[in-house]
Amino acid sequence: MDLAPWRNASRTPRHHNVSHAAPNAADRPEDAAAAAAAARDERLAAAEIALLAAIVAVAIAGNGSVLLALSRTRRKASRMNLFVKHLSVADLAVAAFQVLPQLSWDVTFRFRGPDALCRLVKYLQVVGMFASTYVLIAMTVDRYLAICHPLSTLRRRGEPRKQAHAMVACAWALSALLSTPQVVIFSLREVEEGVFDCWADFGQPWGMRAYVTWITVSVYVAPVLILAACYGAILLEICRNLRLKTRGRYPKDPRGSQSQSPVCSRVSSVRCISRAKVRTIKMTLVIIVVYVVCWTPFFVIQMWAAWDETAPDDDSSDPTYTIVMLLSSLNSCTNPWIYMSFSGHLLEEVMSCCRQARCATACRRQQRRRRRCRTPTRRGAGSPNTEHVVVYALSPAPTQCRSSPATAAGGTATPPETRRSAAPLWSPALP
Repeated sequence: MDLAPWRNASRTPRHHNVSHAAPNAADRPEDAAAAAAAARDERLAAAEIALLAAIVAVAIAGNGSVLLALSRTRRKASRMNLFVKHLSVADLAVAAFQVLPQLSWDVTFRFRGPDALCRLVKYLQVVGMFASTYVLIAMTVDRYLAICHPLSTLRRRGEPRKQAHAMVACAWALSALLSTPQVVIFSLREVEEGVFDCWADFGQPWGMRAYVTWITVSVYVAPVLILAACYGAILLEICRNLRLKTRGRYPKDPRGSQSQSPVCSRVSSVRCISRAKVRTIKMTLVIIVVYVVCWTPFFVIQMWAAWDETAPDDDSSDPTYTIVMLLSSLNSCTNPWIYMSFSGHLLEEVMSCCRQARCATACRRQQRRRRRCRTPTRRGAGSPNTEHVVVYALSPAPTQCRSSPATAAGGTATPPETRRSAAPLWSPALP
């Protein structure tokens, strides 16, 4: 298995010529496909399918919960909420367009679809990966401007938010543009006699190495350098501010105590804003660290496989290789929990949605019980002088049907009003 969008989806010999049939191919396409499928480790394939399914489910549930909480929050939308929203959308794209197609390929072993679908899927696989990286860069640059150049963000009213929208739009546009080579490289090709698959054709023997190197630089190396430079400047600015605060900048009155003038209140407000900014910086830093931890082994393996012919390839049955390939997809699963752990209101909104869903489920069950109770049941069919009165509970508690048989001597059942009025509505106070 290989989750790299620039590699072929199914398992085939590494140096296989995609324009001609294999020398030892079977006479019938069915036999060739069966022989290729039998060459893989079925236990490892089953484990991969289970893990990929779990990753897709967790990523969709987590990022969907974050988007739902952001749409329901009553607070004023901030720039960080904007970046978190688009980063969640990018992580959803990774789960839906990169991990899910690989899951389907692991199940079917071959690509099942026309040439246009093959090119579209390969294009969307890279778009999500680019967008997740570049939106993270935009978020970091925004934190850099807010900390290191605060006056530039306060020149005009509403300018920082417009700038944030512009950075997000540039991130998505650049992701869509840099993913276009996938449409040209991949197509539906005959990989064996009578067997078609979504396959890459780089034209030259060095094409694969050049393309993998370019993807690694544009998705991993250059972004990590930008993130490191921005956070280096942010940490230096925070240390400088901490040194200034520890020297004592509060005005003192002649009696030696700190003054309670408006200047002190302004300093306190600045101190509160700094704490809020530091919290967002911590959240972004944790996201970056998780990004580096998840993607570093993946790109190291990809570069090793591209430049060293003895490196493990797509046909490797080594569990370590499989774990490294799956580790990159965990980044889309961990980001939502980082958002909710640093933003308490997001977690509260998610819990509120869960409680409302649970209440709605309980209400639907209660309504079904009421419908069943409103259908009177015939009991004692052998006694013609027996009547059954169904009493409907009007309280919000689950409804239960109670029947009270009348006597044959002309007695009548007690009406519901009499039964409710029999119990006192209040109790006298004790002396």
